[in-house]
Amino acid sequence: MLTLFTLLATLPARAAELPDFREIVAKNSPAVVKIIVEHSAGGGQQLQGQEEIPEYLRRFFEFRGNPPGGQRPSMAMGSGFIISDDGYIVTNNHVVEGASSVLVRLNDRREYDAEVVGTDPRSDLALLRIEDDDLPMLPLAADGDLDVGEWVLAIGSPFGLDYSVTAGIVSAKGRSLPTEQGENYVPFIQTDVAINPGNSGGPLFNLDGEVVGVNSQIFTRSGGSIGLSFAIPVSVVHNVVEQLKENGRVTRGWLGVTIQDVDRTLAESFGLERPMGALVSQVAEDGPADKGGLQSGDVILRFNGKPIESSSDLPHVVGLIAPGTTVPVEIVREQKRRSLKVKVGGLDADDSYALTPGRGGEAEGDRLGVLVEDASPEALERWGLSGGVVVRKVAADSPAAEAGVVPGDVITLVGSTPVTNIDAFERAVSKLKPGTSVPLRLLRRGAPIFIGLKLKDD
Repeated sequence: MLTLFTLLATLPARAAELPDFREIVAKNSPAVVKIIVEHSAGGGQQLQGQEEIPEYLRRFFEFRGNPPGGQRPSMAMGSGFIISDDGYIVTNNHVVEGASSVLVRLNDRREYDAEVVGTDPRSDLALLRIEDDDLPMLPLAADGDLDVGEWVLAIGSPFGLDYSVTAGIVSAKGRSLPTEQGENYVPFIQTDVAINPGNSGGPLFNLDGEVVGVNSQIFTRSGGSIGLSFAIPVSVVHNVVEQLKENGRVTRGWLGVTIQDVDRTLAESFGLERPMGALVSQVAEDGPADKGGLQSGDVILRFNGKPIESSSDLPHVVGLIAPGTTVPVEIVREQKRRSLKVKVGGLDADDSYALTPGRGGEAEGDRLGVLVEDASPEALERWGLSGGVVVRKVAADSPAAEAGVVPGDVITLVGSTPVTNIDAFERAVSKLKPGTSVPLRLLRRGAPIFIGLKLKDD
């Protein structure tokens, strides 16, 4: 039985096992800055930017004065940190977005008007510069290699409380938080460090005192910290800062594909031992993937030597590759592993790409449990398809129903066989073996997807 005496005796030993953050704080605080931005009357881009992320995720800056959109100028505050002794500062894009002026304050109360060198909304990073030399600066970790469970530390100005220190552990790595535009270029670090409004753009440290991330978002229902915060990893920071310094804008790798996850049934149909990889559901015509030989229905398992466990991993890897670089790609096609070489394209900061598919009686698929008909020429033209069959009915308790096929879906591929019309559909279905799994490529509400369908045993 644990006595009070025994518990008290073990406290010094337990305390000795906990990290001491005092040296990190004393050494690094001088290079952490408070950023005060002013929005002109009628401004408010910053608040609008916040609406671009899901409701439960919040980019945390603090507004003071009139709210954006009012008749008088408004002010907002965030954090940042100096990365070079000649005055370059990293913060979040959403901290300075739409600002008419940016003021930087050091912890010794020196103040500087800052120049916005460049911004990158896709990564939510911005690079500022102040005019001075021999400034305190923070070292960026070389690769930001972190382990889940590792201690990390944040310094910032939550709710205007300058240079507050909070600590916690790395909860997870490679978190995907897609924007409403579906962009997903940042493999966020998840921590339980207490982050609140005003911490935006502040540094996340490891126990060596190196910056391993930039605090960017929190998961909250109340507006305050509940132990779910997200930081941009230093690997992304290195890439973005270097480009902003040199060009004032960011160009990232672009492949030109629409992808989705592989579930258990799809994995079986592709001959995979478990769900893994990024399934290519659509390839942009004449895009980098198309020129490199990637096809709809391929499952990407490795890209440039990096394993792709899920579809969200692929944009994280591709985005950091310099455009014009040729990289190896390992795929599964028709249940066989293959290797390709793909020359990665470029996506500028202001570019937006929408993928376009290839150009442009009733029959019962009894084995699948669907009633289909040829797609009309008008529909094919509208969808940009060269052929396909439209699902009109789905039988209850059929393989199609269990797989999630619904009326209105347009079937364009059964297994590896293109479906251009009813005859092609019936031939493809007749070749399927009982009890096997097969991928179907569908167009649903204009978006291409794959689903895995398992046939019944005869």
